[in-house]
Amino acid sequence: MTKTPEQWLEEAAPVKKGGVFKLFLGYAPGVGKTYSMLSEAIRRHSRGEDVVLGVVETHGRKATAELATQLEPVPRRRVDYKGALFEEMDVDAILARKPQVAIVDELAHTNIEGSKHRKRYEDVYELLDAGIDVLSTMNIQHLESVTPTVQGITGIQVRETVPDWVLKRVDEVVMADLTPEALQNRMRRGDVYPLERVERALGNFFRPGNLIALRELALRQVAHAVDRSLETYLDKQETRRNFGVRERIAVCISSNPAAQHLIARGARMAQALDGELYVVYVDLGQDDSQRNQKTLQANVQFAENVGATVVRVKGTTVAAAVAEVVHEKHLTQVVFGRSATRGWRRYLYFSAVHRFLRDAPAVDVHIVTQEPA
Repeated sequence: MTKTPEQWLEEAAPVKKGGVFKLFLGYAPGVGKTYSMLSEAIRRHSRGEDVVLGVVETHGRKATAELATQLEPVPRRRVDYKGALFEEMDVDAILARKPQVAIVDELAHTNIEGSKHRKRYEDVYELLDAGIDVLSTMNIQHLESVTPTVQGITGIQVRETVPDWVLKRVDEVVMADLTPEALQNRMRRGDVYPLERVERALGNFFRPGNLIALRELALRQVAHAVDRSLETYLDKQETRRNFGVRERIAVCISSNPAAQHLIARGARMAQALDGELYVVYVDLGQDDSQRNQKTLQANVQFAENVGATVVRVKGTTVAAAVAEVVHEKHLTQVVFGRSATRGWRRYLYFSAVHRFLRDAPAVDVHIVTQEPA
C-alpha cells in the first residue's frame, strides 16, 4: 500500500513529549517580560492558535492591561485561607478547557496554602505534561542559585525562588532586555510603579550598579541556555563539526605534580577568553601505585578548585581518548604539557601528542611548559 506524503511526514516527525515551555526572562521589574509574553500570545491567537490566560499580573500597568483584554481568561480559583479569599490560577479548569497555549505569568510565585500545588512552576509542569504549550515569565533574581549573589549585590533577600532544574525543562528562553538607563527613565514616567514610589525605588533596588549587575546575570543565563541548545543540536546531528561559538579549553594531565602548573595556565587562558575549562585525565592503567593515586587526586582537586570540569576516561591511547572527549564535549582548544614525564615515559607522551596532532579534530592545539618559570 502506497503511503501518502502526510503519512510519511507523520512517521518522520519526532514524537512531541509534552507541551513547549517558553520563558521570558528579565533582570528587574519593568523591563517588559509580561508585555512581550502577551504580545507573542496575541500573535499566536491571530494565527489561529487557541490561547488562554491562565494568570497574568499587570501590576496596574496600563499598556500591559490593555494587551491582556485581547485574550480569553480562564477564571481563577478562589481559595479560603484563614478567613480571607485569595485567587490563584485554576489548573484543573485550564486542563478541562484544553487550549493549545496557556499564559502563566510569574513562574516563581508561591501558591496560597490549600492550592493544588505549592509552587506555580508545578502548575506549569502539569500543563506541559498534558501537552499544553506554556508561556511564562521570571526575573533572574528568582533563580535559586543566583539568589545569594543577588542578596550580596542589592542587600535584598529573595524569598520566592525557582530551582535551577526547572529551567532545564524550558525549551526556549527570551531575554526581555532594556538598558538600565531606559528602565530608570521608564520608572520616572510612572510606567513601572506609581510616581510616589519612584524615588525610593531608584535609591534602593533600582540603583545603576544593581541594575548593571543583574542585567549581566540575566544575559549570562540566556547565553548558557543558547550554548546548551547548540550542544543539543550538535549531539542530535551526530556531527564531529564544532561551531566554536564559545571557547572550551581542555588541559590534558597525568599524575605528575607538575600538572598543576599546566592547569593554572589553562585556567588563565579560559578566563582571558571567557571560556569553559575542562581537565582531562586518560587512565591507561599506569597510575595504580599509592603515590601516583595521591598526586593524581591532588591534581584533580586543584582542577576543581579553579573551576574546571574534570573528565576521567579509560583508554588504550591518549590520542584516541582525548580525540573522543573533544568530539563529545565540543572542545575548541587542547593543551598538552611539554614536560609531563621524563625518560622513556617522556618519549611515549610526545608520541601520543604527535598522534593526536596527526588525527586531531578541528581544534587548536597548544604545547606549553608544565613547570613554573
